[in-house]
Amino acid sequence: MRATASDIAALTVLLGRTPRGEFDMVVRDDAGAPVVIRNAPLLDDGTPMPTRYWLVDPELVTAVSRLESSGGVRAAEAAVDAGDLARAHAEYAAERDAALPADHDGPRPHGGVAGTARGVKCLHAHYAWYLAGGDDPVGFWVAAQLAERTA
Repeated sequence: MRATASDIAALTVLLGRTPRGEFDMVVRDDAGAPVVIRNAPLLDDGTPMPTRYWLVDPELVTAVSRLESSGGVRAAEAAVDAGDLARAHAEYAAERDAALPADHDGPRPHGGVAGTARGVKCLHAHYAWYLAGGDDPVGFWVAAQLAERTA
């Protein structure tokens, strides 16, 4: 769903700045607040935006940050199958790249989830894509870890 004026205002508050590119609101909480946005592959000035899915819910951002700060990136990378992770990066990049304008001849985003081609860089990006329906093994792992921590 394309962002509305109220979505832009809400995201501006969440980010502490005006968004620099177009985005869609792809996941909302039960009250309708933004949880995950899908960024356009290019910012308004043409700068490549490798992070297609972005976690913006403050409570989830904090929970995933805590997971990251306790060694979550290394643990996730060790826990998921390397082949499944490589497939996820390739699918993420293909979806993002398919959204580029057909006539675009400038710099392009690179990498997969969070702009990396292999391994795990950012649990937030993996979890965002997972929440948006992506087949992301790291996002699945994050969901399981968060469920354990709140059980």
